[in-house]
Amino acid sequence: MRIGIVVHGPNIIDSGYALKLINLLKNYGDVSVRLGGTMGRTAVIDASLEGIIDITRKLVPSDSLKIFYDDNVDLIFLINYGKSDVTGQVFGYKVYNHYINKIGENNIPIVQIERPGEEDGSIIPWNNKLEIVDELSEKLNLSIVYPEEVYENHIKQDNVGVNQRIVHGVSPGENIMVNSVIIGKTNSDKLILIARDNHIVDIVGGELKQHGLEKLGEVDLESAVIKTGLLRHAKVTPRVISTNKLNNFKISFLDHAGEDVYRFIDSSMVICVGDDTTLISSDILYRFDMPIIGITDGDLDKVVEDGFKVKNSIIFEVESGFDDIVGRDIKKIMFNGVQESFDYSSIGEVRDKIIEIINNINCEYKISYIK
Repeated sequence: MRIGIVVHGPNIIDSGYALKLINLLKNYGDVSVRLGGTMGRTAVIDASLEGIIDITRKLVPSDSLKIFYDDNVDLIFLINYGKSDVTGQVFGYKVYNHYINKIGENNIPIVQIERPGEEDGSIIPWNNKLEIVDELSEKLNLSIVYPEEVYENHIKQDNVGVNQRIVHGVSPGENIMVNSVIIGKTNSDKLILIARDNHIVDIVGGELKQHGLEKLGEVDLESAVIKTGLLRHAKVTPRVISTNKLNNFKISFLDHAGEDVYRFIDSSMVICVGDDTTLISSDILYRFDMPIIGITDGDLDKVVEDGFKVKNSIIFEVESGFDDIVGRDIKKIMFNGVQESFDYSSIGEVRDKIIEIINNINCEYKISYIK
C-alpha cells in the first residue's frame, strides 16, 4: 500500500510525534511525506528531518493533499497538533473541504491524526472508515471522531452571515494573523472577522490594528489563512545549516511577510521591514547563518517565543509609524522597486545607505548591532 503523509505545523514536529507517526505508518506500506504550511519548515530543519519530510515547496495543506491524490496513492494521512481539539478539528474540516473543492470527487481515504498524546487527541476518517483507523485509535489511544460530529459541534454554527468568518479556539490576548500579517489582538474566547468589499472592516471579540489592515489590503475572508497566538510554541535549539550562496553580494528586501523569507536563502543578507517581519525573518535566517537589517518602530506583537539573530545583524528603530515610510524609500532607491539587488558589496555599505535614506526623511532613529 502506498501512503502519503502531510505534516502540518511546527508543533507536531517539535513534540516528536511527527517522526513517531511516520515510523508507525511505515509498518502499513510505502510511505512518502511532505510538509503542508510554512512555519513547520523551520521545525523540520531544527529536527534534521528534511531528508524524511519534503520541504522543497511552499504549499498549503490542501495542495499537499492534492499532490498525493495526483500521485494516486492508496491512503493519505494529515497529521497535526493544534492548539486545542477544537482548532485542530476545525482546521482539518477546512483543509479537507478546500482539497475537495480543488479535485472534485475524491476516492482516496483521508485520515487526520490530531493532537496525539493528548487526552483530547483524535483520529478523524474524513471520507472512508477503514480497519486501520480502529487499529491506530487503539495503538495511539485516540478517540475516533467522525466528520458529522465536527460539523455539528463546530461548523454548523458558523453561518453568521455573508462576509463574516468565525475563528475557533481563540483565547484573550492573542495576536490575530491573516495571510501572515498581524491585524489585531483578541480580547475574548470568541472571534468573528467581518469584511466588506474584500477588506476586513470590523471585528467581534478583539481589537483591529489599522496599520496591519493597511498592510493586508484586499483579502478573500473565506479562503484566508488565519492564525492566532504564537506561530511556534516550543523553546528550541536552532540548527544552523549551510546553503549555496552566490559569489556576488546579493541583498533582498522583505516587507511585512516574514514567512516568505525562505525564498531569499541564497542571498547574502535581507532587509526586513516591520517589527514582526524582522523577528520572524531573523529567527528563520539564523538557521542559514544569514544576517539581516531590520527596520522597526517598536510595535512588536511577538509571534514566536524566541527570535534568534545572526551576529553582525543590524536593527534600526525609527519613530512610530516611520518603518513603512523608510521601507518604501529603501525599496524605491536601493532596489528600484524590485526585491533583489547586487549593487552593494557589504553590510556596512548597505547600513550607510539606509542611514542616508533615513536622514533625508528626517526622523529620529537608533541602531542596535547584534554581537
